[in-house]
Amino acid sequence: MSQQYPGDTATIATPAGDASTQKYEEARAAASRAMSTISVTPDPPLRTPPALPGDDEVDADLLSYRGFKFGAAFFGWLIAISMSVLLLAAAAGAALGTAEVLDYTTSDAKAQPGAASITAAGVTVFMLTLAFYIGGYVAGRLARFDGGRQGFGVWMIAVLLAVVAGGAGWVLDSQYGVVDDINWPNVDLAGNTLLLGSIAATATLLVLTLLAAILGGKSGRRYHDRIDELL
Repeated sequence: MSQQYPGDTATIATPAGDASTQKYEEARAAASRAMSTISVTPDPPLRTPPALPGDDEVDADLLSYRGFKFGAAFFGWLIAISMSVLLLAAAAGAALGTAEVLDYTTSDAKAQPGAASITAAGVTVFMLTLAFYIGGYVAGRLARFDGGRQGFGVWMIAVLLAVVAGGAGWVLDSQYGVVDDINWPNVDLAGNTLLLGSIAATATLLVLTLLAAILGGKSGRRYHDRIDELL
C-alpha cells in the first residue's frame, strides 16, 4: 500500500501486512459513523405543575375581599331568625292539625310526658338546624369567599345575642319577677330529668346549628365557584 501527496514526488510506502494500522483505521471509521448518528436534543422547558383541584386560583386583586364579612353574616343571621319563626310556626300548626286528626289531647300528652317532651325537643332542634343552614347559605352567597367563616359568623352572632338577651332577662327577672308571672306548662317529670334533658337538648342544638351554618355557608360559596369555572 502506498500514499502519494500532491506537489511531492516522494511516495510513502505502507507495509501491507501492518495489522495494527488497519485496525486503527477501522476503529476510527466506526467511531466517526457512530458520532454521525448521535443527535443531541435539548431538554424540554420546565412547566409549572397544574394546580390541584382543591387549590383556589383567585386573582390577587380579589384577595382583599376574603375573610369574615360582618354584613353578610348579619343578614344571614336575620334570615336564620326569620326562618326559625316561620318553620316553628309551621311545625306548631302541623302538630295541632295532627292532634285534631288523631284526637290527641293534652291529657294524653301528660300521660306520656317523656315521649311528648322528646318529640317537641326533636322537632324544635330540627327546625332550628334547617333555619341556620339557610342563614349560612345566604351569608355564603353574599360574601362569595370563605363561606365556612360566614356560616360560623351567623352562628356566633346568634349565640352572642342569645347570651345578651338571657342576661337582660335575668336582670329584669331579679328586679320585677317577670319569670314568676309566666304560666309554665306542668310537666310530670323529675327535676333532675328536666335538667339533664335541657342540657342535652341545648348542647345538641348548639352543635347541630353550628355545623349546619358552616355547611350552608360552604354550599352558598359553591354557587360562585361554578360561575368562576365557566369564566
